[in-house]
Amino acid sequence: MSPRILIVGGSMGGLFAAVLLSRAGFDVTVTERSEHGLEGRGAGLVAQREVFDILREVGIEHVARVGVTAHERIYLDRSDRIIQTQRTPQTQLSWDVLFRTFRDLVPDARYRIKARALAVHSDPVGARVQYTDGHEETADLVIGADGIGSIVREAVSGAQSKPSYVGYATWRGLVPETQVPHLAQRQLFERFAFYEAPGSHILGYLVPGADGSTELGQRRYNWVWYRRYTPEELHGILLDIDGTHRPFSLAPGHLRPELAQTLREEAAERLPASFAAAVAAEPRPFIHAIFDYAPAHMVRGRVALMGDAAFVARPHTAMGVAKAAGDAFALREVLLRHPDLDRALAAYQAERVPVGQAIVAYGQRLGRGLLLDRA
Repeated sequence: MSPRILIVGGSMGGLFAAVLLSRAGFDVTVTERSEHGLEGRGAGLVAQREVFDILREVGIEHVARVGVTAHERIYLDRSDRIIQTQRTPQTQLSWDVLFRTFRDLVPDARYRIKARALAVHSDPVGARVQYTDGHEETADLVIGADGIGSIVREAVSGAQSKPSYVGYATWRGLVPETQVPHLAQRQLFERFAFYEAPGSHILGYLVPGADGSTELGQRRYNWVWYRRYTPEELHGILLDIDGTHRPFSLAPGHLRPELAQTLREEAAERLPASFAAAVAAEPRPFIHAIFDYAPAHMVRGRVALMGDAAFVARPHTAMGVAKAAGDAFALREVLLRHPDLDRALAAYQAERVPVGQAIVAYGQRLGRGLLLDRA
């Protein structure tokens, strides 16, 4: 009998695993904590080889063509002058389209939202997940795909297995292109733009609209501003509009208005005019603190981790979605190769731990190169 697999976390990694494993004949169910699903939460992504591989695997290579191409890279100085140009075209795919496409491949009966995991317990023959509404589910294998704040991780590595804050965070905006001032449009559109200063690094590029549209006037401008913060400063910022402290990030609409205004004022003081205008055009900026997490293992008993639940790498790598796709491929292959679950999971861990550790180390090197780490 095919083992029952329960995936906790229904974002890209969980969907990748669900689609590959179900197509391989496994009994797979996904539970996702969000109340309304995850559509509309993504921007653009730089697709690595593993993403193209999984699109090809499930016969949806056309999704790779839903993107916006930046024809060159430009580097600005503080006066907004272009000081360097690189002719390196790069296409940003649509996270929303990728998510929606894979979500449609999982039957609704196998993808349950409003299911927030509370705790996970493993024994020699299976695992069980307790949910905050009081119900419990059992499976032969539980896969934790529940991201940086993973609940499943504790069952693998213990209560102290938490990512480490690296000393900086990233502010983000996702602005309809028609709302970006003409000053910024002329300088930034159709390009991958950068401005660097000690302790500060901003970049931006066009991405498809939420519906996947790449038509002129329907796209969005995605800007990402990295800045240093002490843990105490970050703690103050991550107090949301409702007075709740969030450990990792604030979603759009949760930032206190006075902090949003301060962000715009600081952008005007510190950034080139085109980037400052793009920041000011975002009515609901949001923030993600940056963390590292690189454990020595990602399996314990009948519980396995994948994606950011397993390894947390800095976003400079642009490998978050690719890492999750690689984990999903590896899980499928070991489960097909080894009918014995324990042998399969040992093989998965042996293969993917070195990969995850290398990606985290790569992100650390990039952070040092961008002068973002504290001296």
